[in-house]
Amino acid sequence: YSSANFDETVFDDPHSFDIGRDPNPHVGFGGGGAHYCVGANLAKLEIDLMFNAIADHLPDIRALAEPDRLRVGWLNGLKHFPVAYR
Repeated sequence: YSSANFDETVFDDPHSFDIGRDPNPHVGFGGGGAHYCVGANLAKLEIDLMFNAIADHLPDIRALAEPDRLRVGWLNGLKHFPVAYR
């Protein structure tokens, strides 16, 4: 059935608002299925092009640590990604 974030097998007490719910596999952007964001593939392509353009200008760029991700509500992104280059 189409529950859109109210599936009792996925969410404990799905009808209660819980800002700290963890894990929170909601369908906002990357949940998959019928509610998957129609712009997700375009956003992924844009990010890929952006990082490739940066790498073209800074060929020695390298990650210093794993990125600090931001995954809240409908946002999924990077908060901090330390890199080094020459």
